[in-house]
This record gives sequence, C-alpha cells and structure tokens, in this order.
Amino acid sequence: MSDSNIEFEDETQDQVGRNPVRARMRELEAELKRKEQLLAEAESARRELAFVKAGVNPDNPMAKYFMKGYDGELEVEAIRSAAAEANVIQANRPTVDEQQAWSRVTQASNASDPSEPPVDYEDRIRNARSADEVFQLLAQARAEAENY
Repeated sequence: MSDSNIEFEDETQDQVGRNPVRARMRELEAELKRKEQLLAEAESARRELAFVKAGVNPDNPMAKYFMKGYDGELEVEAIRSAAAEANVIQANRPTVDEQQAWSRVTQASNASDPSEPPVDYEDRIRNARSADEVFQLLAQARAEAENY
C-alpha cells in the first residue's frame, strides 16, 4: 500500500514538471487566495474605522457585539443612530471631530478676550503692608472708576 502512494506522488510531480499550465494555474490560485485574504482584512479595517468615526468604542464588550451584528449601511450617521438606539453610545454625545472643533472654538474665544479679571481692591487693601500701599490702591481704584 505504501508503494502505491510513492508511485502516485512521483507521477504527480512528473505531471507538474510536464504541464507548465497546471503549475502556473496553481501559482495563480495561491496568489488569488492571498489577495482575497488581504481584501477581507481591508474590508474589516474599513468597517471598524466607520464604527470608530461614529463614536463606537471597539474595546467595549457591548460594542463588539453591536459591531458584529450590525448589517446596515456603513455610513457614520446610520451607524451612530443605530448605536444610540442599541444604547451602545449616548445619543447626543459629540464625536471626536466635534469635540476637537469645539475645543478650537473655545481656545480662539479665550485668546481674543483681552479683558483682565476684576481686581478685588477690598481684599488688596486688607492685605496692604503700609499706608502708602493703601493710598496707591485707592488711587488706582479711582482711576479705573473714572474710565468706566
């Protein structure tokens, strides 16, 4: 029985050596298999990116089940509304992009505000160390009051 297997293997090797078309076909089949695997990985990454953009945390165990079972459109808004419906995310929670935009707006508004906080003259007068310092603070307070 083992002799027949050896003979069969020898015959297939001879056929491969004799038939270059079959050898090339096997190479193409292997290449196709690799490319299909890469395509599946790329599709999986694209899908995960869509969920992340929608605000779904892929590390959350509930979100993993949601991502696995979701079969709707891979649009950010569609995923976000379905995830809010399934209580995977909060409905009105801003996305990372929105949070960054609000942060930039806040920084810009703070940078453009030239006003200083009001001086607490009462506290400063109580903490004054000399009469001259008290008179200076009173003069400064009068000057500010005249400007208003």
